[in-house]
Amino acid sequence: MSWNDPDREDNTIYKVVMNHEEQYSIWPADRENPAGWRDVGKEGPKAECLAYIKEVWTDMRPLSLRLKMEEMAKNPPTPPPATSELPKGESLVDKLSRGDHPIEASVRPERTVNLFKEAIDRGYVHITFTATQGKTELGVRLDRDQCDFTNSDFEEGAGTVHLVGGLTLDYVKVRCIAKINLETLTGTGHLEKMGAHA
Repeated sequence: MSWNDPDREDNTIYKVVMNHEEQYSIWPADRENPAGWRDVGKEGPKAECLAYIKEVWTDMRPLSLRLKMEEMAKNPPTPPPATSELPKGESLVDKLSRGDHPIEASVRPERTVNLFKEAIDRGYVHITFTATQGKTELGVRLDRDQCDFTNSDFEEGAGTVHLVGGLTLDYVKVRCIAKINLETLTGTGHLEKMGAHA
């Protein structure tokens, strides 16, 4: 029968040892402890030593982690300053309200002047701000009184359209003002917060 035979009864007497992190293990009682481990005063058969460890080792966290967590509980880190004091990241609305930005008419299934004209006739167009991260497509409900089609020739696909319409972006009501070239269906546009120029 070999020494490593799993069916062989283990008659070794063990001792319970603990390291500097208060983690427990067992070690043959007749052997010198491995470096960094010390006796806790319990010896016996393997099952008895393991039962002892199960009873006393109720917090599996290493000592250094427990101490660090206790210290943090006693002295919580200073919370970051209130958001008003932090450098505020510019919102998408603020960004698109400053200056003109490159845009394109978003028309599906294909970008054609005819489909763009149909969207205008329905009073609802999609405008994409192409320079934003991930491109920002906005659905704009047109304000017919504010739009200008005097320089546009939809049949020839020439000239420009001046579109104005409203939408809500990030819970802010805004007006979208866009100038689009009918040849390329691209142009420039920006947002205005509603009431900003009232």
